[in-house]
Amino acid sequence: MNDTERTQTYMAENVKEVILLKYGEVVLKGLNRSHFESILEKDARTRLKKCGNYKLTSAQSTMYVTPLDEDAARAIGKTAEECTKIFGVVSVSIACEIEKDMDKITAFIGGYVKSIRNGAKTFKVTGKRSDKKFPYTSPELAAICGGAVLKANPDIKVDVNNPELDVRVEIRDYAAYIHARSIPGAGGMPAGSAGKGLLLLSGGIDSPVAGYMLAKRGVSVEALHFDSYPYTSERARQKVVEISEAMCDCCGKVNMHVISLTEIQEAIRDTCREDYFTLILRRFMMRLAEKTAKKVGALSLITGESLGQVASQTMSALGVTNSVVKSLPVFRPLIAMDKEEIIRTARKIGTFDISIQPYEDCCTVFTPRHPTTNPVLEKIEAEESKLDVDGLVSRAFENIERIEIKA
Repeated sequence: MNDTERTQTYMAENVKEVILLKYGEVVLKGLNRSHFESILEKDARTRLKKCGNYKLTSAQSTMYVTPLDEDAARAIGKTAEECTKIFGVVSVSIACEIEKDMDKITAFIGGYVKSIRNGAKTFKVTGKRSDKKFPYTSPELAAICGGAVLKANPDIKVDVNNPELDVRVEIRDYAAYIHARSIPGAGGMPAGSAGKGLLLLSGGIDSPVAGYMLAKRGVSVEALHFDSYPYTSERARQKVVEISEAMCDCCGKVNMHVISLTEIQEAIRDTCREDYFTLILRRFMMRLAEKTAKKVGALSLITGESLGQVASQTMSALGVTNSVVKSLPVFRPLIAMDKEEIIRTARKIGTFDISIQPYEDCCTVFTPRHPTTNPVLEKIEAEESKLDVDGLVSRAFENIERIEIKA
């Protein structure tokens, strides 16, 4: 049944639909729980603005999204899908709101199951009595409602262990809510609740996923991209802008900064050993990232590195790269993930098809034929000492650009 048909059926029963958004880890917070809840509600309101005319209220670790006109009621399915992107919400359900009266609940639930069962042969009813003044306990509620379902659907059977349909009846403070299907939410912590992080964003598959995973933990993400014009094209830069735009849909606003590495790469190519090129370049990137993070107020660096994926991501290589970062933690959320796991997440957040477009980024410029995989920090530092490190960093940072990203 589509959204319009479902709404018309329930309205004929004088029952309205609402969306229930169940909290995740926020419920575990102590005295500062209200702080996280306010951030969560703010994010929800922002997303709902583009969906239609809805009212948002909160009670009992749940947000209630109520349509305020017919257009919003018809679009409730699409709105529920949009709500699955809210970090901090673990489940999203379209529920029927009904008066807390047992006769009205039992009169409604049998027809409700008939309209949404879609061929299901087995079911169970789960009762939850949050309002302890309601005269029936949770098990009694489930048993009575289960009987009403069987009466209206004589061909369906009860299966409490592995039902095809799990019908939930929740008795809350102001009404009863009946629903049968929940969509998993994004989970994690409310957007922006953990401070700001700076993501080193390439044009590849991995770094957008790393940004998403930290955003899921409440980090507000800003992006830093390195280009190597004219060795890389304007289209390669535009590809990263498009990745940032796609990330906005799930991560919230993503500001983007761009630094040119051309002078630095040419200096390394002309002065240093070829097999050290990538590692020395990565060390420059981390220096510039730390300076950028301080400029924008970020409290951490985020990279898309995965242990052993390429030569610069061995354990010793990562240690050499990390040693130039003096004041910030470096988060690598993909460190133990394999490529298939990363690709699945990239598809989920909508960045994969953009990332595989064939436009090369700065990491492909002057790539050594045989990069070192087991570097020694002292040897890397000795090779790096041939360069005017401070001057190269200063000139590159002076020309940093900021690109406004529009979701």
